Amino acid sequence: MNLSAFLNPVKQENIKFAASRKFVGQDGKPALWEIKAIATDEDEEIRKSCTKKVSVPGKYGQFTMETDYDLYLGKLAAACTVEPNLNDEKLQDAYKVMGSDKLLKKMLRPGEYALYLKKVQEINGFDTTVEETAEQAKN
Repeated sequence: MNLSAFLNPVKQENIKFAASRKFVGQDGKPALWEIKAIATDEDEEIRKSCTKKVSVPGKYGQFTMETDYDLYLGKLAAACTVEPNLNDEKLQDAYKVMGSDKLLKKMLRPGEYALYLKKVQEINGFDTTVEETAEQAKN
C-alpha cells in the first residue's frame, strides 16, 4: 500500500445541524449548530473522566472500572460542539447552569438531545462497523 495515503488523510469537515426548532435565525429558519469530530486521545480523556473504580459486591478488596455512559455522551457532545459556544459564560448564566454538558441538556428537549447525541456519534465514526468500512474501501 502507498504510504502517502496515510501521510495525507482527507480532512473531515465540520457539519452543520439544526438541533432544535426552538432556536431560529432572523430569517425564521432553525439556527444551525456546528459539530466537529475530535481526536481519539481527547475522546479517551473524556471517557476516563467518566470512569470510576467501584468495589465488586461480595469480593473484598476487588474493584472494577465502571463508565457512566450518559455522562460520557454528554461530555463528548459538548466537546464536539463548535457553535453555539457552550462555554460562553453569558449563555450558561442565561440557562442558570455551569458546564457545557449541562448547558446542552438545558437547551435541548429530550428527543432533540437524543438526536444530537446520535449525530455527534456519527461524525466521530461510532455509526460504522468494521465490515462497512472494509466494504467501502473495496469500492
